[in-house]
Amino acid sequence: MSQAGKLSREDFRRQKAIDEQRKAGTLPAEVDPETGRDINPHIPQYISQAPWYLDIQHATLKHQREQKTKEEGTINDWYDRGKFGETAKKFRKGACENCGAMTHKTRDCLDRPRKTGAKFNNKNIAPDEIVGAVELGFEAKRDRWNGYDPNDHAKVVEDWEMVEQKRKEKREQEAQRKLAEAAATKIGPQKEDDDEEEDDDKDEDKYADSADAVGQKLDAKTRTTVRNLRIREDTAKYLLNLDTNSAYYDPKTRSMRDNPTAEKDPTQLSYAGDNFVRWTGDAPRMAQLQSFAWEAAERGNQDVNISANPTQGELLFKEYTKKKEKVSATQKDSILERYGGAEHLDAPPKELLLAQTESYVEYSQTGRVIRGQERAKIRSKYEEDVYPLNHKSVWGSYWNAGRWGYACCHSFLRNAYCTGEAGKEAARSLAAQMLQDTTATSSSSSKPPKTLLEAHLVRAGRELAAGKSVDEISGGVAKRKGRGERLGEGEVVLDQDKLRRALEEEDRRLRGGS
Repeated sequence: MSQAGKLSREDFRRQKAIDEQRKAGTLPAEVDPETGRDINPHIPQYISQAPWYLDIQHATLKHQREQKTKEEGTINDWYDRGKFGETAKKFRKGACENCGAMTHKTRDCLDRPRKTGAKFNNKNIAPDEIVGAVELGFEAKRDRWNGYDPNDHAKVVEDWEMVEQKRKEKREQEAQRKLAEAAATKIGPQKEDDDEEEDDDKDEDKYADSADAVGQKLDAKTRTTVRNLRIREDTAKYLLNLDTNSAYYDPKTRSMRDNPTAEKDPTQLSYAGDNFVRWTGDAPRMAQLQSFAWEAAERGNQDVNISANPTQGELLFKEYTKKKEKVSATQKDSILERYGGAEHLDAPPKELLLAQTESYVEYSQTGRVIRGQERAKIRSKYEEDVYPLNHKSVWGSYWNAGRWGYACCHSFLRNAYCTGEAGKEAARSLAAQMLQDTTATSSSSSKPPKTLLEAHLVRAGRELAAGKSVDEISGGVAKRKGRGERLGEGEVVLDQDKLRRALEEEDRRLRGGS
């Protein structure tokens, strides 16, 4: 789309034709030389044309974008904290009267108020702070860690290491004290106390993993974890079934391991006991992972920790499982190779051999499942194996000419009664009759229509064949008023000789053709 000034008539027509071809897709779209992108040819001219004061003589959409006049800083730009500039030798006008720095006023000075300010004694003039103007961009304004120095975290690590070192020293001093007391009383160190202390340390480390869990309160002394959050609308477990013989509820641990409503449909239960939650989903696998981590720690591998490094723990557990399965398969093959009996492993299940299973299912008189679980059937919102109106097939089993029907009678009406083979025969005969009528209609319509003269000659030929003379025919023609007479143009007189010759020729033509 051209951005030039006023065009001539010929140039305007040429530009108009080019624009139409670009809109139709026969010519490639115009390219913006500043951005390198294609310009949509369907954009109106009042949007694509730049204002006159920008002095742009080529096609571009740059004027539709916001032009940034100032340069924004990157996400790593920040103020220089704690850095100072030059130090003046004498007091300068406009500087702080207390310390002598030019970067702030007296009321904003953070130094200790001097008895005699730098304005009056020109001594100990403070250096000027470096005040930088940082223009933060969109990302830098919203970066919560912008300006944070990672080296500051080293101080936190040093503090914690120092605390841990003090704890170790305190434990060593306590152990030395106990050994000294035992030596003084000539009694060996009590092994039970040492074992108890080691157990306390292990328990403290073990329960520390779940200390930060949401909704839990950790007591390190009693080593108990208490959940202090519960949904207000949640029904208590002991109120689900008030029968005294139902599942046992432990009020101390607030646990109910068995299913309190075992007689209900398992698919409709909102709570099926703590054991169901504990042994369904990913809970068993998490228990296996935790057990694997503890066993690895007992064997001396302290690197396996599913809380600190779950990915490493998962990979090591997968590798351990594969090796275990491989060893089990090797052991199985070796036993079968030595003692035989592989043919017994390929036998069909007992359910097929004996036609009975160990799964117990008890039904009521109405057919409802009381105990056990029945195999779920495939459910559908449509009724199956239901054939209304004496039909032998369902609606939609037959299709012809863009219509659906029944395959048993070829009926296209949904609520029609089934007629069986008679309906099929009637449908076939109706289709044949419609095809024949269509063929006859097409053949008759294929002949060209006759003109008025040909129709008149055919009618006259039929009257001659009926025994009428030419005079009678011509007299009848003369008696009829002509078109000119009916319109007021006077009487039309026909030439009798010409009419007779024409009728005779037509008669001979018809007889000769027949």
